[in-house]
Amino acid sequence: MKTINCVGADFGASSGRVFVGSFNGESLELFEVHRFENTPVRINQSLFWDFLYLFNNLKIGIYKAKKQFGELHSIGIDTWGVDYGLVDKRGDLLSNPYHYRDLRTKNAIEEVSRIVSLDKIYEITGIQFMNFNTIFQLYIDYKTRKDIMKNVDSLLFMPDLFAYFLTGVKVNEYTIASTSQLIDAQKRGWSDELIEKLGFEKRIFNDIIYPGNVLGKLTPDVQEELEIGAIPVIAVGSHDTASAVAASPFSDGKTTVYLSCGTWSLMGVELESPLINQNSFNKNFTNEGGVENKIRFLKNITGLWLIQQIRSTWSKKYEEVSFNKISELAQKSNYEYAIDPDSDEFLAPIDILAEIKKWCKNHFGKEPQDLGDIAKAAYSGIVQKYKKTIEEIEELTGFSISKINMVGGGIKDKYLCELTAKETKREVIAGPVEATVLGNIMLQLIALGHVKDLREARELLKKSVQFEIYTGR
Repeated sequence: MKTINCVGADFGASSGRVFVGSFNGESLELFEVHRFENTPVRINQSLFWDFLYLFNNLKIGIYKAKKQFGELHSIGIDTWGVDYGLVDKRGDLLSNPYHYRDLRTKNAIEEVSRIVSLDKIYEITGIQFMNFNTIFQLYIDYKTRKDIMKNVDSLLFMPDLFAYFLTGVKVNEYTIASTSQLIDAQKRGWSDELIEKLGFEKRIFNDIIYPGNVLGKLTPDVQEELEIGAIPVIAVGSHDTASAVAASPFSDGKTTVYLSCGTWSLMGVELESPLINQNSFNKNFTNEGGVENKIRFLKNITGLWLIQQIRSTWSKKYEEVSFNKISELAQKSNYEYAIDPDSDEFLAPIDILAEIKKWCKNHFGKEPQDLGDIAKAAYSGIVQKYKKTIEEIEELTGFSISKINMVGGGIKDKYLCELTAKETKREVIAGPVEATVLGNIMLQLIALGHVKDLREARELLKKSVQFEIYTGR
């Protein structure tokens, strides 16, 4: 067969990347064609997506892919969850989308709970409570931005928004919509009950499209600008974790957890139907939509955001330091204590070094003394949370977990992989690194009919990607 070239665009926490996945019928090869910063913009005290810059770089990436590979067959887009843009009837973006780390929703969970009980919200959605979930962002929009909200025609999650300005089609992809805490987990569609009770306007929510379907084709304007044909844009697992989980090839149901490891760590198992009960609510587990109508039963854990912030702050205050150096110093440290990575102090700190020192002093009476100690406290906190989460998954599901399929950019940190295996006392299978983009491209190949289903796609990955094993010994 001729080579099929699929463009996968991934907007991560610190960078955007455009890849081409080339499939020759037997193996899949990945090529990076464009990389650019994805840094939130602070205006006054608010954080926003730099949407116009990012959209322009998406087009640059597609153009570069066309120049380098000639014929392109499809495009897929993924981002992190919960964030959205608001579009008016003319199709114009009403304001820059807020970034989820903006603090405007700090008290929103408490306020929403006075309207609808948290028990009820969880019973319907099965989604973990985090104050930046779409339900709480949208509540604050209706409360504080009435002039804007009266002009809204469509709410488009970030992958939907990028796709809309490429195709002119307004839809909400299922996996990204499921992060909103407004999707009925059993019905796999919008919860009219929650939307009505919270005073949201049903008309702003679009039809749901499921992964593996054609969303639309590039508009004539985009075709002319990029000197390209009417290429289809595919609805992939447009929540980046949905794509990463799709590319976790060792997910086998009851013995292996997936761990998508990057700025955030997302650890869980695939289920056929939601697991929603008082115990899962108390332990704050989430039931997000996956590809092929599966449920991603997981917990969100603050991940390498902590190490990224440590590096950034140390480099600004003292001297430039690399991730490798931080990892090396952490391994040499004898500091015995671990922070809680999900503590509120670490969500959007101005000085992560000071926050970790203060947290340790308040909880243990002993501050970390140097960079190695600070990093060790962060690493230890992350992996201890992994261990606890696996134990909770076993309790909630009845599964017996013996392996962890660790995917994403975080697996380049060998110390993290080794520490995870050692702390959890489970075998770690690390790979693939570019799980999100690979999952994105796999769904495009399924939609185009070149790969049968997710099972076949995962077998393809096992032949196309190298893996590393950590035993924890």
